[in-house]
Amino acid sequence: MASESSFDIVSKFDMQELTNAIHQTEREIETRFDFKNSKSSLTLEKDALVIVSDDDYKLGAVIDILQSKMIKRGLPIKNLDYGKVEPASLGTVRQRIKLKQGIEQDIAKKINVLIRDSKLKVKSQIQGDSIRVTGKSKDDLQSVMALLRNADLQLDLQFTNFK
Repeated sequence: MASESSFDIVSKFDMQELTNAIHQTEREIETRFDFKNSKSSLTLEKDALVIVSDDDYKLGAVIDILQSKMIKRGLPIKNLDYGKVEPASLGTVRQRIKLKQGIEQDIAKKINVLIRDSKLKVKSQIQGDSIRVTGKSKDDLQSVMALLRNADLQLDLQFTNFK
């Protein structure tokens, strides 16, 4: 039982589920009475989501609908980075929401410090936009997972490749 166990810490969106949540939001906007004759729309770009609506109030309502659909589908809303609301054409407003994919270097270093300060017998190393945690005891690895779930980080973490 001397073999090493490990898991990866990642932060990413399931893009298919996000697309489904966007389609559900668009369908709800089409059927709701308060959005009748509204110019509200959602557009998914490579790493961002652009929401256009008639005014700030309707823009907020679209974001609320989108967040509820994302929560129902198990998508993290912590990984949304809201840009500022800006005026768009024909008297509409637009907001760009950046999708945070991967763990940035400064947050990865903060996670490494948290793991090191926990005094558990595990090693962690940054591998691009993910972190690999290894240790002899699976109990220690699960303790690290619990520690990171309870930590107040700005993004949602997933744990993969638990071996």
